[in-house]
Amino acid sequence: MKPERWQQIEKVYTAALQREPSERAAFLDEACAGDEEMRREVESLLAYQGKAEGFIEAPALEVAAKCLADRQPGSVVGRSLGPYKILAPLGVGGMGEVYRASDTKLGRDVAVKVLPKAFAQDPERLARFEREAHLLASLNHPNIAVIHGLEESDGVRYLVLELVPGETLAERLAAGPLPVQEPLRICVQIAEALEAAHEKGIIHRDLKPANIKVTPEGKVKVLDFGLGKAFAGTGTDLSQLPTITVAGTREGVILGTVAYMSPEQARGKPVDKRTDIWSFGCVAYELLTGRSAFAGETTSDTIAAILERDPDWQALPISTPPKVRDLLGRCLQKDAHRRLRDMGDARIEMEDALTAPATAEPAVAAIGGGKGWRRTLLWGLFGLAVGAIVASIAVWNLKPLPPPAPRPMARLILALSPAERLAGLDRPAVALSPDGTHLVYVGSRGDSEQLYLRSMDEPEGKPIPGTEGALNPFFSPDGRWVGFFAANKLKKVSTSGGAPVILA
Repeated sequence: MKPERWQQIEKVYTAALQREPSERAAFLDEACAGDEEMRREVESLLAYQGKAEGFIEAPALEVAAKCLADRQPGSVVGRSLGPYKILAPLGVGGMGEVYRASDTKLGRDVAVKVLPKAFAQDPERLARFEREAHLLASLNHPNIAVIHGLEESDGVRYLVLELVPGETLAERLAAGPLPVQEPLRICVQIAEALEAAHEKGIIHRDLKPANIKVTPEGKVKVLDFGLGKAFAGTGTDLSQLPTITVAGTREGVILGTVAYMSPEQARGKPVDKRTDIWSFGCVAYELLTGRSAFAGETTSDTIAAILERDPDWQALPISTPPKVRDLLGRCLQKDAHRRLRDMGDARIEMEDALTAPATAEPAVAAIGGGKGWRRTLLWGLFGLAVGAIVASIAVWNLKPLPPPAPRPMARLILALSPAERLAGLDRPAVALSPDGTHLVYVGSRGDSEQLYLRSMDEPEGKPIPGTEGALNPFFSPDGRWVGFFAANKLKKVSTSGGAPVILA
């Protein structure tokens, strides 16, 4: 199909997509004016778009354009584009195909990203491609792949990029989870790259193991900012950024990779740098566990897991530092307003976890050589600890104690908001923090019943996410955690935010 013909089809398809489904047949009657072949092409694109159901499938226009480009004769492999001899394909990225090439002038290998032929005559798409070049050129950081230039040769527009050696994290994960210290070192460098991009007003939007490489020297490189998007405050017209299709400016069209999408991205809502923080949490979880944080048999199942379920926190290795567990919980908050707000904070937490004293887990594993021995040893230590506590209590009870000094009595009345009522009157439903500054209670607003945390100096309590159906709340001795029972499990949740953790 000639590019001119494709542009006609694209124009009619785009216009039809903006109309209600009931109006499209009449529109095509007029727009196609008896051109049955054009009508069939447009209707097939509309049918594909309908099957996507607003989830992750690529927009029909992009898929069709790529297929047309693949069918056109004259592969660039073996050709020379200016001084660059194309050697082999490397993959397909946002708005382009990527090849390994030899720079005959400077005697080095580079990556060349070529704009598909179907887009070559489209001024709007060419403008987006140039914006991608400017976007990448502004990211000068050792953990971000470098752009060498934007070129044109024989009617082909292409980017010249740094060719990063080594494996992607997806390839490394194929062999299973990594030792705990290695993911932490990798995550520090990923956080540094995203921190630098966010400071430039740029978000990645497609962070995943396949877009992150580790060189033989251990240097992490974040690749493919082709889905990058300037967030509020940059003055950039978001609809004109690379890989945003004509349909992509409408709410409900999704760009990215499903298993690493934030809930707001999966819903097709506007996103900011917090969507990268979510994806960072997904990548870190996968590096530690060897499995996806949100997995499903189908795209729809995965989307449902992202929107409705928490990761399996018990899958994290027992030697995972507490700081890292808390950090992952904050990165993977479904409500973006409760999520970690800055990649610099994530980097600091990871660096602190790396420099913290090692846990006893490696020694335990070495003694047993397997999970069974580790479990036996831990239960043995637990039994010894319980025995020591019981003995201490017995001795303490035999010791005469001086009468306690009388303490002043304090009385306080706290009224619930008009839309709220106290649940669980037949069971313990209220707990006071050890320092007397906070109250946790089982509250009910409408049909929802969950835990609420209230500071004594605030007018009303705030719901604690993930505590639906909670019973018998209580504070930890240091006041940093709230324990509760739910779904036949004993859980705890941090008073500073984060996902609940199953204890037993």
